[in-house]
Amino acid sequence: MAALLDLAGKKGLVLGIANEQSIAYGCANIFHQAGAELAISYATEKAAPYVRPLAEQLKASILMPCDVRDDAQMDALFKAIKDEWGCLDFLLHSIAYAPKADLQGRVTDCSKDGFFEAMDISCHSFIRLAKRAEPLMIKGGSLLTVSYIGSQEVVKNYGLMGPVKAALESTTRYLAAELGEKNIRVNVVSPSAIKTRAGSGIADFDGLLESTAVKMPLHRMIDLDDIGHMAAFLVSDLSKNITGGVHMVDGGYEVID
Repeated sequence: MAALLDLAGKKGLVLGIANEQSIAYGCANIFHQAGAELAISYATEKAAPYVRPLAEQLKASILMPCDVRDDAQMDALFKAIKDEWGCLDFLLHSIAYAPKADLQGRVTDCSKDGFFEAMDISCHSFIRLAKRAEPLMIKGGSLLTVSYIGSQEVVKNYGLMGPVKAALESTTRYLAAELGEKNIRVNVVSPSAIKTRAGSGIADFDGLLESTAVKMPLHRMIDLDDIGHMAAFLVSDLSKNITGGVHMVDGGYEVID
């Protein structure tokens, strides 16, 4: 950890940890190493036994359920943060979902309900979280979410998540414009394909991983620490003038046709 990347004294909320292979966990681990104090959520009671030991490892001050479809759970989480800390410095939203049938089929064929559910959980939830975080970011702060190159170009088998992530990236730009006057920065981290439980829902995901490594100019796969280091930079004071951007962590994948 570079000495300049210091998150000591900062308090952050991390949403999206499912297990130790989660992008959210990779980021939370680097936040913790850099000195941040964390609040961590889990999506369901079924996930709790996997998330709890990771939260303990990260010495999280707050561990609570937060199904982002449930406003009451979201309100309870932010009340706990206000009661415990009185403020919030950064938030990481690393949440994406689409029903399997809609994800693995053609976009042309996706159901209305499937599209709405994917958009609600993967995109609109970021807006709802930002609204609740805003009054707690009394000295400014950083909101961060996670995307993928399939938002900008057609990636085989990425399907419905392409339009959803495109909406998420556009949402980030508008939030950045609206919240900038309060010194709240909003950014996207966009990693190349990486082996996670969420990624395994994409058809022929192993083939996507293989083709990614071949296409990258650096010809090596990224890991969770690579994503975490970018995320930590974007929530640190080192990035105080960076907002509204999509920041690739992809070994140069995006520059190759």
